[in-house]
Amino acid sequence: SYGLPPEAKTAARLAARAEIENGGAGKNWPVLFWAKDPVDVFTLHIQGSGRIVLGEGGFVRVSYAGNNGHGYVAIGRLMKERGILPADGVNMPAIQAWLRANPAAGRALMQENPRFIFFRELPDSAATRGQLGVPLTALASLAVDPAFIPLGLPLWLDTNWPREKETKLRTLVIAQDTGAAIKGPVRGDLFFGYDRGAALDAGHMAERGRYFLFLPKAK
Repeated sequence: SYGLPPEAKTAARLAARAEIENGGAGKNWPVLFWAKDPVDVFTLHIQGSGRIVLGEGGFVRVSYAGNNGHGYVAIGRLMKERGILPADGVNMPAIQAWLRANPAAGRALMQENPRFIFFRELPDSAATRGQLGVPLTALASLAVDPAFIPLGLPLWLDTNWPREKETKLRTLVIAQDTGAAIKGPVRGDLFFGYDRGAALDAGHMAERGRYFLFLPKAK
């Protein structure tokens, strides 16, 4: 993963993902970490932050520092449109499994998302922070589209657990973050936390639901 390059501060748009990964850019950019699995790196770019297991032992965290200025393309949508995955089977574990089983085609597909994320390193003790700059709380922090939902607003979320679809997930959340894929008036991304169960829930989360906005009462 790369740190934020100096030219990102002056250029509105840098090279696209394919050019960066194919060696046409980034030769002088700061490298934070090397990873064994390109699918893990791609997933980290989608999530925008994460916890890295170090080869010598221990952990560090990385968080979003910037991007290359290109729009986000959801490869899950491309896989559904092309019949690579069934419409009801597009989730992060299924996407990751296909990418790993088809490394050449998977690399080409990942590069169809031109957006590339730059990171900053944090100690493992540091909390993951959202767009508001405050630590995210599992099952209480929601990423929203700020064009429709103001950051800092409390909402009542009414949806289903992704792996137990018959079980309701109803909880009070705060709009604390944003995301390139979170676009539209009734769209959100719930922060599930850090452990393996949280990763599985987040990877399978594609449930329909509702949320209710808590607004100050007009006088």
